Amino acid sequence: MATVSETYIENRERIQPNDTNNYGSAHGGNVMRWMDEVGALSAMRHAGETCVTAYVNNLDFKRPIPQGETCVVRGYVYATGRTSLRVRLQAFREIPQTGEREQTTDSYFVFVATDEDGSPTPVPELAVESDRCKQLREAALAGESGQRG
Repeated sequence: MATVSETYIENRERIQPNDTNNYGSAHGGNVMRWMDEVGALSAMRHAGETCVTAYVNNLDFKRPIPQGETCVVRGYVYATGRTSLRVRLQAFREIPQTGEREQTTDSYFVFVATDEDGSPTPVPELAVESDRCKQLREAALAGESGQRG
């Protein structure tokens, strides 16, 4: 049984010219792909199995990520079902020289754990033990229900 904190993954992508739209900022499809990848890794860390995307809820693009900056994506499992895992995913624009961040995107993905045959397979319960685990889980549940924060 993994804890919420143990599923926390953060990744960075530098926004290159081939990652941008006509306005010189990260193409939304690329940001979504990066979020999906981090979410799958987080889900797999908990499930111990391959996980596939089943549902995307509230993918909100709040501001652009300009070319030359970094897209930081972080995600963690905050709830599980019998074969499913709910993962909160957030993206941030980060200035490489200073590390200054601003949130750009927020979403909640559902993944399903699959066995070697591609059939859904049960996942372990999620432990919420430390204060950090509780804070992450509470923030995800509040955001998922529309109480953005």
